[in-house]
Amino acid sequence: MTTPKYARVLLKVSGEALMGAGQFGIDIDTIDRIARDVKQAHDAGSEICLVVGGGNIFRGLAGSAKGIDRSTADYMGMLATVMNALAMQAGLERVGLESRVQSAIAMNNVCEPYIRRRAIRHMEKGRVVIFAAGTGNPFFTTDTAAALRAAEMNCDAMLKATQVDGVYSADPKKVPDAIRYDSLSYHQVLAQNLQVMDAAAISLSRENRIPILVFSLAEAGALTEVLAGRGRATIIEEK
Repeated sequence: MTTPKYARVLLKVSGEALMGAGQFGIDIDTIDRIARDVKQAHDAGSEICLVVGGGNIFRGLAGSAKGIDRSTADYMGMLATVMNALAMQAGLERVGLESRVQSAIAMNNVCEPYIRRRAIRHMEKGRVVIFAAGTGNPFFTTDTAAALRAAEMNCDAMLKATQVDGVYSADPKKVPDAIRYDSLSYHQVLAQNLQVMDAAAISLSRENRIPILVFSLAEAGALTEVLAGRGRATIIEEK
């Protein structure tokens, strides 16, 4: 078995990715497919933690635009991420992978509170940890939460699962001749406003020298291939 290039990683999955072919909510087949990929990567030797977005249920910015107070809307979005995290946990358990959900907003009846040392210990014991409720603060995205947790967990890399196989100069679904990048620096992403993740997440990753790998989860086994250093992905790191 090939030793993975990255021993401990954080996987960021958007809430929209959990909808599958639907327009709203959680598609269980998609959850199970992602869970199988995570188990395969875990079995290959990587310690894995996840941050899941909530856009398939509620987006704070969208709610704010419709008149809900921004802080309230963001808290509603955080609650949506908890629902997704619990669904992801159930999917991981269905494929035989032990996991824990830790929430930045205390809700002890359904999941653990976020405790850094406990999360690290879970991973050392072979469990997957799913971080929910973002940073626990409004005005911060789940991308920023992912960068923060990756730094706190001493991850070797942060993986951003998207609908395309890397970073492009424009949306390749709308611009057929968009340029795909094999590698970028943090500065290039910010200077070119490439919209991979928000600026706070990119800056936090740069400060902690955590490479970001952007790839597509559409193909089975893609996560394991990327962790082995063979998969198709765009890597963002200091140059």
